[in-house]
This record gives sequence, structure tokens and C-alpha cells, in this order.
Amino acid sequence: MPDTALPLSTPLRAPHRLGWPAGLACTLLALLALAPIAALLWHAQHAQWDHWSHLARHVLPVAARNTLWLLLGVGLLVTAIGTGAAWLVTAYRFPGRGLLVWALLLPMAIPSYVIAYAYLDVLHPIGPLQGWVRELLGYSSPREFRLPDVRSLPGAIALLSLVLYPYVYLSTRFMFMSQSASLLEAARTLGCSAAGAFWRVALPMARPGIATGVALALLETLNDIGASEFLGVRTMTVATYNTWVTRSDLGGAAQLALLMLLLVVALILLERRGRQRQRFATAQRLRPAQPRQLHGGRAWLALLLGALPVLLGFVVPAAYLAGAAAERLHEAHSISPALWTSLRNTVALALAATGIALLCGLLLAWQARLAIDGQRNRWAMACARIGHLGYAIPGTILAIGLLSPLALMDRGISALLREPGLWLMASSAALVMAYVLRFMAIAIGGIEAGLARIPPSLEQAARLLGHGSAATLWRVHLPLLRPALAAAALLVFVDTMKELPATLLLRPLNFETLATRLYAEAARGTYEEGAIAALAIVLAGLLPVIVLARTQLAVGGSGPSARPQAPKPPQPVAAQRQAIA
Repeated sequence: MPDTALPLSTPLRAPHRLGWPAGLACTLLALLALAPIAALLWHAQHAQWDHWSHLARHVLPVAARNTLWLLLGVGLLVTAIGTGAAWLVTAYRFPGRGLLVWALLLPMAIPSYVIAYAYLDVLHPIGPLQGWVRELLGYSSPREFRLPDVRSLPGAIALLSLVLYPYVYLSTRFMFMSQSASLLEAARTLGCSAAGAFWRVALPMARPGIATGVALALLETLNDIGASEFLGVRTMTVATYNTWVTRSDLGGAAQLALLMLLLVVALILLERRGRQRQRFATAQRLRPAQPRQLHGGRAWLALLLGALPVLLGFVVPAAYLAGAAAERLHEAHSISPALWTSLRNTVALALAATGIALLCGLLLAWQARLAIDGQRNRWAMACARIGHLGYAIPGTILAIGLLSPLALMDRGISALLREPGLWLMASSAALVMAYVLRFMAIAIGGIEAGLARIPPSLEQAARLLGHGSAATLWRVHLPLLRPALAAAALLVFVDTMKELPATLLLRPLNFETLATRLYAEAARGTYEEGAIAALAIVLAGLLPVIVLARTQLAVGGSGPSARPQAPKPPQPVAAQRQAIA
């Protein structure tokens, strides 16, 4: 069929589109994603000056100082823990190394507010741990001796770092595995010691991965509200939340939120600068470095150092939650109806948000893939990029920015139905909208990664058979996208279950999720009452960690006898969070 065959130079994604409805839907999604930022700008501009004067004198100095110190401390600590752990399991072989490769991801399953909740009870002055330490040292009361108070800025830095270092570990380990052994051997030939080769060769080449992981960890730190409030650290996020909830000052909250947005932009720019200034190229036939075998005391010391973050970041809080939950179940003999209601609300919201986020992400990613006359559709690409904004915006800022758009939508619905009411703001629809805007970036990133692995020749074959865009998407791409869609759905579902700031601000009256129920129990000081909810959140968070662990094992091998292999490109699940930054 010489007359129908397409030449190799023909654009493989030809000018076929889903039509104006898809373009209109993409435009509406982009406008909806921009609406919170526009609302914040409007409210900040029209806020009363005396409110800003009060915030600038009494709120902002302490909140800004605490936030900057928190970001600095968390950034340094996650860099040290994540990079050190990644180098340890990549460059050395020792007993338990295969277990550590995936166990170092486990703290990612615990939200920051859950680890703060657990350690507040574990390290309580009259708790069992401090009682055991006092008995060991010969003291009889907390007045005579107590450990440093975890309710402090150093305590917040330590606890947040314990659950956020896996971001750095993930991206940095992949960078270490991508380095050629010849570079390290050349450094050793020139007289560098093993430590010198690490500092002068391996570490500089891993800086792009470190920058990406640190940026993600700091964005999560800015988004945190539960841990900071539990630990008594008044950050910008806590100040913004209290300004709206306690003082009902929407203008002042918008002004503080805009300052936080500037911090977000600064973090993203620093991350991009860290990646762009460090670019390296290696030969196509990569020869990975062979891990060095450790023996005796050094091997057991390496195991201890690698296991310490896992022990403090996962084992201790998970064991406490399991014990407290078992004790509570033993006393009550059943799970309370209120907890079942919270669980049902959480699952229903997560399912709704996941389904809508996947549909929106598929639409934006697919439209961005299409072309017009052989050139990229710049508007579709812009809409997809705008869809990523929500993940970089802390949940508190997103929720406050959505208040005015939701009010406008309620007015429109009331005018249409000719009946006044809070149709969105007083229902769970507001929460679903916030979740979709916040986590749609995960769906877009996962689907884009899946589409990038589908050969364009399949689209060409479908086009030769007379299929249009919709038929090609339905019959060719969707079956091949099932793994990427499943991974994206899992991440969106779990992140929705764990989301606290936006849920606190937008939930209807007397509406509880697992996260808000845990927050309420911690505020009342009844830690044992919230242990079951916290344990359920941790168990849900383990699901994506298991997927990530399987990806880690598939990338380069991790068993004690596994031979290093040239690393493959990271799978969508492992790469999504790094790609979003």
C-alpha cells in the first residue's frame, strides 16, 4: 500500500483533536485552578490597613521567624539523612542492606501530624519512656529530671525531618545509581580517598536529585499545620489559619497567604536553579559502581545507622499507635459509631476526588499530547502546567483562596434555582473541589509519564485504520495507561485521606474525617481516643510506599547478592512527586 503509507518524516501525532468541548473544559479547569490565587490577590488588596498593621507588628515577625528556621532546619536535616542513607545502601554491602533499601521509605507512610501526635504521648513527662529513664538514672519525679520538651521548634524540626527525608532518599539514590563507576575510579586513581571521591565526585553529580527532594520536603513543611500546632510552633501556616478561624479576618489571612506563596515560588526557583546549574552526561553503556563489602563492626555500624531513621520515623510511632489502638479496642470492645462515620466520610471523599482528578488529569494530559499542524498546542500545554499549581500551594492557602469562588458559585446556583442556599460551601462538594485542585497534579504527572512510554507508532497505526482522537484514546491509550492510572489513583486516594489543612477549613458543620477527628482528639489531649484513626491513616499510607518499594527493587536490585545493574528510567509512581516540583 504505497499510496497510504505515511513517510517517516510525517508528524506521528497529526492534527486531530477532541474538539472545542475538550478545549473549553481544559480552559475551565485552568481558570478554576487560578481562581484561588486571584481571590487571594483581591482580598489582600481590599483588606483593611489596621488589620495588616496588627499582623505586621504582632503576628508576622514570630511566624516568619519560626517558618524560616523550620525550613532551614528541616532542609539541612532531610539532606543529611536522605543523602547519607542513599549513599549507604548504594555504595556499601552489609547484612540487612536489602531490607533497608525499601524500609527507608516507610516513614513516608506517616503524615507529619500523626508522628507529632504519637511522640507527644510517647515523650510525655509522665509517660512510660521518661518514667523508665528517670528510674534508670535514680530520679523519682518529673521535677527532678525530664527529657527536652518535644513541644518546641527543635522538636518540630526533628519530627518533620523523620517523615520527610524519604523524598531526598528516593531522588538521590536514583542519582547515585545512575553514576558510572569509571568516574569514581578515576577519582581514586588521582589520589582521592573513598570519602574524597564521595565529596568531590558523587555528591556534586547528585545535586539535582538532592535539590528536587529537598524542595518537595520543604513544600510539605509549608503545608503542615497539625504538627506545628500540636508542638506549639506558630508558623506562617498556623498564623494564616488562626487569622481566619479565630479573628474571621479574611483579608489578613489572604495577605499572610500571599507571603507564603512567595516562599513557595522562592523554593521552586531555588530547586530549578539547583538542577539547571548541575548537568552531567555519561556514556550510553553505563557501568554501575560495585558496592563495597563491609565486614565485622563496620557492617553492623552501617546497619545501625541505616536503621535509625526507620526506627524513629516509623517503628516507634507505628508501634505506639498499634498498642494504643489495641488497648482502646480492648476497653471499648468495638469501634465507636462516630469513628465508623469518619471512616465512611473519608473513603467517600477520597473516592470522589480520585475519580474526578483522574478524569481531569487525563483530559489535560491528553490535550497536551495532541498537536496542531505538527506544532505543540501551546494553550493545551499551558492548561496542563496550570493544573500542576495546586500541588505547590499549601492546603491552607488553597482553602482560603477557594472561599470567594465557592461563594460566587453558590450565588449563581441560587439565582439559577431561584432558591437561596449554600449549595457548595455547606456541603462536601467544597472539599472534593479542593482535593481535586490540590492533587490533580499527581494525576497529570502520572498520566503524562504513562503517555510518554507509549510508542507514537501506535497512534499512527490507529490513524491509518481510520480512528479519530477519541477512538484512539479509548481503544489504544487507555488499556496501555492502566498501570499509570492505577498508580496515580492510589497516590491521589491516599493523599486525600491524609489531607488536613484544607479539610479543617472547608468541611461542613459536624462533618468529620479521620484526619480532623485525630486533630480534635489531639486538641483535647485525649491521645488514646485518636489512636485508631491515626493507625487507619498510617495503614492507608503504606499502600503507595509498598508500590514505591517494589519500584526501588525493580530499578537496580537490592538483595545482598544482587548484582548492580544499569538503572532504568524511574517508573511513574516513583517519579511523580519529583516531576511535579
